[in-house]
Amino acid sequence: MPEKLDHAGPEEALDNLQDLVRVNKYFGGYATLRRIVGEFVRPDDHFSVLDVGAASGDMGAALRHAYPCATVTSLDRKPDHLRHAALPKLVGDAFRLPFSEGSFDFVFSSFFLHHFSDEEIVRLLASFGSIGRRAVLAIDLERGPLAYHFMPATRWLFGWHDISMHDGPVSVQAAFKRDELAALAKKAGLSKARVSTHRPWARLSLVAPL
Repeated sequence: MPEKLDHAGPEEALDNLQDLVRVNKYFGGYATLRRIVGEFVRPDDHFSVLDVGAASGDMGAALRHAYPCATVTSLDRKPDHLRHAALPKLVGDAFRLPFSEGSFDFVFSSFFLHHFSDEEIVRLLASFGSIGRRAVLAIDLERGPLAYHFMPATRWLFGWHDISMHDGPVSVQAAFKRDELAALAKKAGLSKARVSTHRPWARLSLVAPL
């Protein structure tokens, strides 16, 4: 089942993206990002990140807040999603990334990989490994009942948008178990990849040193 955000108008999309910002801020997204990046860098280090499927760019903003010397490039295929993202930002296709080998220290995605088939995920991760210098990093959903029922169970409290109510469970159904994501990373040639669970947030993190 397709996600409604992919076909939403600009204002509806903005409401849904704001929900995703709240999910990331209060339910483990930013904390998980800081944890996996912190394996490689110190707070005052200079490094570059490509955020693929960046949407509003909120994960990049959280990263810059934690690491002020980081340069984060946000890439998304929909210009409306990037409207409020900080520069540098780029409208582009994740399957045709316009970057040469080793262009970024880290290539990162959040809530992105589950949109694709296994074969497409392998292609994406392999290309991420090509343009990254230090690591491929990803955060995604862990498939299971807690994540599936989260938005319907908490709408009374958070007032989630209708698109979020539809897309949340759909995303969980398309998401991963830890071993599944690890196997896809290994198939993509990321031989050092490891996948961790982050509970109670129902998130997975992929860390693949290059």
